Amino acid sequence: MEPPGRRLLDGRKALVTGADSGIGQAIAYHLAAHGAAVAITHLGGPGTADRMAREIRDGGGEALTVPLDVTDEEQVRRAFARAADVFGGLDLLVNNAGLERPFRLVDMELEWWRKVLDVNLTGTFLCSREAARIMLDREARGAIVNITSVHETIPWKQYSHYCASKGGQRLFARTIAHELAPHGIRVVSVAPGAIATPINEEVLADPERRGAVEAQIPWGRWGEAAEIARVVTFLASEQAEYIVGSTVYVDGGMTLYPRFE
Repeated sequence: MEPPGRRLLDGRKALVTGADSGIGQAIAYHLAAHGAAVAITHLGGPGTADRMAREIRDGGGEALTVPLDVTDEEQVRRAFARAADVFGGLDLLVNNAGLERPFRLVDMELEWWRKVLDVNLTGTFLCSREAARIMLDREARGAIVNITSVHETIPWKQYSHYCASKGGQRLFARTIAHELAPHGIRVVSVAPGAIATPINEEVLADPERRGAVEAQIPWGRWGEAAEIARVVTFLASEQAEYIVGSTVYVDGGMTLYPRFE
């Protein structure tokens, strides 16, 4: 835990989707370190999520684990109801769960198009809707932070389904931000660039492929999950109260690279 005077989220009640690995795991830990009670959701077995919750509680924080398939409307309803019941409300959602797999357009099966859109875009809709319902019902000021991608604006060959989902997230977030801001609920997005997480292990282990990615990053290196988590924590806090509907790119300048202008 951060010292009391440095905590940005004391008293906040958060739910993080896809929280038991990669960027989501870093976000869950960082929110907890800054004083938020955190619902750690998991899609597979609860082992990692349970360990994370124990570590947070052992450090003086508050956490629970919740199974959640973000594409299942009933599971979403149950997960949010449990978090709100245990924490006495909910005022922070981080939509982090995501899915990707490369296909050339001509080879992409409808199943995979639907699967990626269901997780990345429909899941964001279902979770945002449930969080907003709880916040509005309890007249709670809060925040919804969507983890999108630089590919909400940069095309990516063989990932047309992923780019479509991230572009959709961007305009969805901006639209609901306009709708919810008058009620004291902010919606913002964080767009990571190339981040060193387990999903990128194969690329990171190949010097040629790793170097090709780094050549597209003006800052010259891959990002770390903790760097995304720090931005999410700031955006969720009162320090960022006047940031509404924006996307913050955490990408080492990748979106500035000449080929993407």
